Amino acid sequence: MNRILTYDSTLRDGEQCEGITLSLEDKLRIVERLDAFGVDFIEGGFPASNPKDIAFFQRVQEMPLKHARIAAFGSTCKKDVAAEDDRGLADLVASGAPVVTIVGKTWDEQVTRALLTTLDENLRMIRDSVAYLKAQGLTVVFDAEHFFDGYKANPAYALACVRAASEAGAHSIDLCETNGGALPHEVGEIVAAVAAELPGQRIGIHCHNDSGCAVANTLAAVRAGATQVQGTVNGFGERVGNTDLLTVIADLELKMGAECVGHRSLVQLTGVAQYVAELCNVSMPAHHPYTGSSAFAHKGGMHIDGVLKRRDTFEHIDPRLVGNRRRL
Repeated sequence: MNRILTYDSTLRDGEQCEGITLSLEDKLRIVERLDAFGVDFIEGGFPASNPKDIAFFQRVQEMPLKHARIAAFGSTCKKDVAAEDDRGLADLVASGAPVVTIVGKTWDEQVTRALLTTLDENLRMIRDSVAYLKAQGLTVVFDAEHFFDGYKANPAYALACVRAASEAGAHSIDLCETNGGALPHEVGEIVAAVAAELPGQRIGIHCHNDSGCAVANTLAAVRAGATQVQGTVNGFGERVGNTDLLTVIADLELKMGAECVGHRSLVQLTGVAQYVAELCNVSMPAHHPYTGSSAFAHKGGMHIDGVLKRRDTFEHIDPRLVGNRRRL
């Protein structure tokens, strides 16, 4: 658990949040700030899906990034189309991004009802897409969409999907809790099953917060063997949002003995949260863990008296560790 890789999808999943639209310059500023903070992977969006994202992948190549690697997002090749002939995969290669993340179905019902194809053809789409992108010299992340619902419905098939991606050479297989309805004990058990099925394979976790458990589910996944965590700054995202990557980073570093960005960068946590919220033109939630203005605010007389005598009576950490401050 010493080193957990961080994968930020604010520029794609975060921008899918109702009410958030980022300009090209905003996206580039966020990349610059997250790179300085120490995030490992920054997902930039869908190449060639719109002029702004085309320009983004062109412009970001000119930035002297110190740490982060840029990822382009797409999907597996279409049914009955060879990977080398697929337009979407060609767009990923043409983006110039060193990392590509492709999403593929792992829930049998989604394969037959949404993709309208066979289970075997879906396995072929996963396998060939990963192998093709690997052959282009790219680092490939496979996002196993609806994995937890798929595993509950048909564990053998869900495992066959991630096994196909692993055997084709995926750098990491990130299990997606797409509908946000799973609970931590379920996530832990299922991630452990995948880790046992694919020894030596890097496993990541991508959660949504529909049941209020995205952060808890992410931490449960790490305890079960995941070594890559996906999320967005402040938890921005579809519906009620994604995992708040900043909360996860603080929890992992301060509570679980892992290293993500390092304690020297951790003091930037509150500043990063505020900076991205401002660029997204949304108010920073006052009651947000670690980074909110009320995270270390004390109102009750008993609380104030206690915290002035001994900090840990009503503060679980020193707020200075995450760049925040106490208020009475």
